[in-house]
Amino acid sequence: MNIPIDQAYVEAVILAAVRMTAFLFVAPPFADNAFPARIKAMLGVGLGLAVASIAGRGYTPRDTAGFLTGLVLEAVTGLALGFLVYLVFAAIQSAGSLIDLSSGFQMAQGYDPQSMVNGAQFTRLLQMAALALLFSSDGYQLVIAGLTGTFKALPLAGGLDLSRPVEAMTSAVTGMFVSAVQIAGPLMVVLFLADLGLGLLTRVAPALNAFQMGFPLKVLLTVTLASVMFLALPRVVSSLAQQAATSLLGGGVNG
Repeated sequence: MNIPIDQAYVEAVILAAVRMTAFLFVAPPFADNAFPARIKAMLGVGLGLAVASIAGRGYTPRDTAGFLTGLVLEAVTGLALGFLVYLVFAAIQSAGSLIDLSSGFQMAQGYDPQSMVNGAQFTRLLQMAALALLFSSDGYQLVIAGLTGTFKALPLAGGLDLSRPVEAMTSAVTGMFVSAVQIAGPLMVVLFLADLGLGLLTRVAPALNAFQMGFPLKVLLTVTLASVMFLALPRVVSSLAQQAATSLLGGGVNG
């Protein structure tokens, strides 16, 4: 009994799965160590099967050398697109680092091997909050939808035009710093004014030694005002998810 096998479809599934899997190992929220590697690989294969009918349009079977080259190209494409999404969501982690630096929590900096975050309390807290919000608000679906859209701009085994992804990454780095300052800016201004007020108080009444009150005062202000920042965090995460999806489509367009 002969069982017909569509070679083009099989190769399209494998190539799409490689791109998806490479993306999941780099892009948040899937890159977190809470997701075992085999789960990421299984999810990548499942997504590859789901998009193979779309991604494989116009794909023609290749010889062994061409197929192996295509596997490498798809892995590089997935890693580049995943890193682009990572840059977008790094704004939240950077905002936490700015808050830790301004409030004095940076002295308690440590490395969290679970989330692969090196920072103090607010760095890790904002990272975990963003991770939870991405799943609770279905923001991860926007990221996956953006990745699926790249198959139209970047055909399977078609190579990667480095000019557009590099341009998108440059814009993402700039946007990361701007977003980080926008998130942490109000709290940083309050902490700066607190330092300024303590400095003026020390000049007026040196005997009070006001800077001894500086650290507990800044901790109190940070914890109190951080609640206001967390009220806006869901909207920030939703905006970053949309920006990540847009960046994927923009970074994947050939010039």
